[in-house]
Formats: sequence, structure tokens, C-alpha cells
Amino acid sequence: MWKNIQPAPPDSILGLTEQFRKDPNSQKVNLGVGVYKDDDGKTPILAAVKEAEIMLLARETTKSYLPISGDPQYSSLVQQLVLGKDCEAIKNKRAATIHAPGGTGALKVGADLLKRFNPEAKVWVSSPTWANHNGIFGDAGFAIESYSYYNPDSKGLDFEKLIEDLGKIPAGDIVVLHACCHNPSGVDLDQAGWDAVVTQAEQQGWIPFLDFAYQGFGEGIFEDRYAVERFSMSGMDFLVASSFSKNFGLYNERTGALTVVCPNAEDATVAMSHLKTVIRTNFSNPPAHGGLVATLILDDTQLYEQWLIELGEMRNRIKAMRSALVKGLADCGVPGDFSFIEKQRGMFSFSGLSDDVVKWLRAEKSIFVVGGGRINLAGLTTQNVDHVCQAIAEAVKAVG
Repeated sequence: MWKNIQPAPPDSILGLTEQFRKDPNSQKVNLGVGVYKDDDGKTPILAAVKEAEIMLLARETTKSYLPISGDPQYSSLVQQLVLGKDCEAIKNKRAATIHAPGGTGALKVGADLLKRFNPEAKVWVSSPTWANHNGIFGDAGFAIESYSYYNPDSKGLDFEKLIEDLGKIPAGDIVVLHACCHNPSGVDLDQAGWDAVVTQAEQQGWIPFLDFAYQGFGEGIFEDRYAVERFSMSGMDFLVASSFSKNFGLYNERTGALTVVCPNAEDATVAMSHLKTVIRTNFSNPPAHGGLVATLILDDTQLYEQWLIELGEMRNRIKAMRSALVKGLADCGVPGDFSFIEKQRGMFSFSGLSDDVVKWLRAEKSIFVVGGGRINLAGLTTQNVDHVCQAIAEAVKAVG
């Protein structure tokens, strides 16, 4: 049946990782895929996670299915982390949370849910956005449009155009927003900016869908959730897809959640009933291990404090690599001011490198960067950052 069907194109990021794995160069560097690396270039298991796994294995008595929506305690603790422990929406039971297989699974459940009850809506994503947003919402059957976000000339936020575009989106449409650590640009809204975005949502009546995959990688878990808290205070309907891949390092456990926040408890009950029907036809029940590990950590004071320390260490390492890259590029004489990289947040940066430079780096130096110049700062280490900066200097000189 496959004789007359062309192969699907490789994923722009995961396909790059496959190329990286096959590259024999001992000095190869992967600055593409969004996975945290320590200074030894490895993705570590957090000590808090390892301790929680030991506890879980000692206590575990069954491998039976979790409920369709996941473990209730997991959902409760996710709400406290994402919305804030004292959030009014939690107290008044306005939030419905399900355990999803990763942030991607949470986005897909949310997309399928919205398609059922708002089939004519369009989905609006930032320009640029994480490439898989287009795939997820397109696969759910939505037409996709974009709103202004990043200004390539200033290497920063195009705030006036952003607010102008959001003010034109009609009621009932869905707007995907990056709650923090914007992927791929690293450029975030400040609190005043989020206040303005919430005002536009209230005035226009569109549905906010927040992608919250990097909580804790910006300034901290409390600071990074400002957008979620602000939308919650508004009392409007909105959705939040969250993930424990990055901040807990639970990449291969596929541990995420979807939270639907409603104007009242009755609406949240209705939302949960339909979330379960969507899950039933997608994956029936979520995977248990990662969620139960996260539950143990969030519910244990000692493990929670240990996790916060480890998360802070990851966040600070990335910031240090931002500074090292900016200094290294200047020391190597790369033309231009790259100080904007230090102002960005999270794992990613729009580096300003041209596609020709990106291709040269891959072909000549086995340094893998996503097209458009997006780099993962966590792929840099104290051992390779000088090599990367020197290679970029050579590339810029070679391609002009």
C-alpha cells in the first residue's frame, strides 16, 4: 500500500537530532533539540527524582490502570504549582485538570476538546512559534493563523503590533500563548504586557490557550506563572498545557497536564466530563510512573525543596551559558551586538544567525542549529562554548 506514497518529511528538530547521532565528528555539538544538558553534555536524572523513584518502587502495590483523568492527587498538586496554592479558581473548584502524556499530549487533548464545541474557530499562534503547534492544531482540524510577536530587527518583542493583532481576533477563536520562555525566540512579555494581553482577551472574547512547558526556567516557578495567575483572576475560560519534561527532567516519562479553567464550578464539572471522553478515544489512561514521581516530590517538603534547588541550578547554568556565548562571540570578533541573548529567557534564543551560517556550521563543523538560527543554550558547555564561538566566527566570514 506504500508503493505510490511519498515518505513524510522529517521533523525539523527531531530529524536534526537523528543527523547529529549519525555524525562521526568527535567535536559535534547539538544546539537543536530542546533537552536540558548539564556541563558534561548529559541529560541528568535529578536527585529529587531518583529519591522519589526509590520511594515509589518501595510503596507500589499494583500496575493497574490509573483513572481516565489520572491520579486525583497529581491533578490537585499540578493545579497548585501552575495556578498557585491560594488561587481562587482552586478554592472555588473552577479548574479541571487531567494527567496527559507530556505537554504535547495536553495540547492535543485540548485541541480535540475545543474542536468538538467550537469547530469553526481558527487557532492563532505567535510568529514565530514552536513548529509542532501548527501540527497539533492542524491535525485536530483547525485553520491556523498567526499574530505578530518577534521583531527580527530589534531582536525583541514587537509589542505594539502584537496588541494590535490580538485586538482584531474575533470572539470564539483560540489564541495560543507561551506563558514563559517563548519557544523559539526566548523573548517574553513582562507583567504589564501580560496585563494588556488579558485585557484584549476580555474585550475580544477569544479563548486563551497557554503553553506552559518551561515553568521555572525563566526566573522561578512563582515568577514564571504570572500569566496563568492573571488569566485566572479575569474569570474567563482558558486552558493551560503544562509539562514536567523540562523542570523535572522527566522527558521519557511523558508527564504533563491539561488544566481547563472555567467561570464557575458547574462549568468545570462539564468540562471534565468531556475531557474524559476525549482521553478515552486518544489513550484511555495516562502513564503512571512520571506522574506519581512528580506527585511524591510536590507533596514532600524535603523533596520539594531539593527539587527547587536543582531547578535553580539548571536555570542558572543556562543563564551562564548565555553570558559566555555573548562574551565568546565578541572575543572572536563576530560582527554585531549579541547582548540581546542575555536578555532572553529559558533554553532558547533566536541567535540572529542566517540560514547560510546554520548550513555551514552543520556541514563544516558538525554544529547543529535549527533553521532560522534558533539555538538551545543548554547544549553549550564550558568545554564547547569557545569552539562554537570560533566556528560561528569562521562561518560568518566564510558565507559573508
